[in-house]
Amino acid sequence: MTVLIERARPSQVDALCAIERAAVQLFRGHRAWRAYAAMAIPPELLHEAVARGLVWVAIEHGEPVGFVWLDDELGADAVGLGELDVLPSHGRCGIGAALLEHACQWARAAGYRRVDLGTLADVPWNAPFYAKHGFAEVDKRDPAFALARERDRENGFPDELRVFMSRPLPPLAPDEWSVWPAPAKLNLFLRITGRRPDGYHELQTVFRLLDWGDELRLRVREDGTIRRAGELPGVPAEDDITVRAARLLQAGAGVSQGADITIDKRIPMGGGLGGGSSDAATVLVALNHLWNAGLDEDALAELGRQLGADVPVFVRGRSAWAEGIGERLTPIDLPQRHYVVLDPREHVPTAALFQAPELTRNAPRATISSFVSGETAENAFEPVVRARHPRVDAALEWLGGFGRAKLSGSGGCVFLETPSVVRALSIAARCPDAWNAQVAAGADRSMLHRTLARFQGASQPEQVRHTT
Repeated sequence: MTVLIERARPSQVDALCAIERAAVQLFRGHRAWRAYAAMAIPPELLHEAVARGLVWVAIEHGEPVGFVWLDDELGADAVGLGELDVLPSHGRCGIGAALLEHACQWARAAGYRRVDLGTLADVPWNAPFYAKHGFAEVDKRDPAFALARERDRENGFPDELRVFMSRPLPPLAPDEWSVWPAPAKLNLFLRITGRRPDGYHELQTVFRLLDWGDELRLRVREDGTIRRAGELPGVPAEDDITVRAARLLQAGAGVSQGADITIDKRIPMGGGLGGGSSDAATVLVALNHLWNAGLDEDALAELGRQLGADVPVFVRGRSAWAEGIGERLTPIDLPQRHYVVLDPREHVPTAALFQAPELTRNAPRATISSFVSGETAENAFEPVVRARHPRVDAALEWLGGFGRAKLSGSGGCVFLETPSVVRALSIAARCPDAWNAQVAAGADRSMLHRTLARFQGASQPEQVRHTT
């Protein structure tokens, strides 16, 4: 049977929940049946995992027939196997094995050192299946499984039926591909307070990092060549900011090694979400580690500033209050929020906005307290974009029907802050077909820096956990 494994999309969540419910039927008659029957996957949790790129589907004839879901809440060095389900009609065809291996390979490339899971010892397609794929039973009293066991108790799952298993992941060889995230950002407000003698505008803004974005793959080369593998529509390789970032780091740190770069673009280009800047920051941070270049965060941020004003915030990896041209950053803690991000699919050229005669360039300076109180919430570019780009104006009008819709950066993406993922998903589900809606959560600490911490810890010996 030929199946295609690809990253899950939000539109597939309902189909994946249906696959899980169908797979649960296989447990009828087992002692765990009552608990399994009552533990349906909350769609909102699956949506969040899909947004973070942690779910893959097996596709046959255009339809999902199985999926695997990784849980990244276990800790720094381990990722959990949150769910692995295949339609009963497609069982014993190798689909589950293919999904499992795909997820483990990605986890290894992303710097994880092991995959953990909880399962049943007496069901052939549970513990015996995983044992064939390198998993071994471990001590369930390990603190790493405390949250999973607490969930079992809440759902009435008998603890004596559960076993926990773990599969170690060997570190990557120097010439293997590694995987790094490049998160999107929102500008929660944006003011222009003046213009400098060099022509740059003085800004004030709050950068909010998101838990959703692009994904880059990097492979070290020994011949010194910097090469982007694969096409990126409208962006020649030599002009790509990721290639320029790698060469800037190479020259600045005196590195003789090179790199291959591939980009899985999810952030709309030219949408005001910082996609190119984030990709560049990821290249700087990741290659600094992979090349053992030894530059500190300040040095990397300065290289990033040479590439673009938004790059330093991604290098530093914290949501921040920003001033200057966006490079003077003060980390800021923000309340947990979810966002509906709409892409009206209309390109908004930033340079033209800065040159617009109607742009307000002398707004009074804001303070962090005025932002926190809600007094400061506007985006200086919004009136200009509304007047010149009707699709963006229409998206702001539609989203504004649910709350205070805002433009991010210089647009054209717009967003709405919501207090819960359920509310955000409800709004996104009503999005007109002409636009694209994405739900994402705010993240005060960047996904990139969580990944860097895993890779930096890979040289530390892992404690062996024995079964008792």
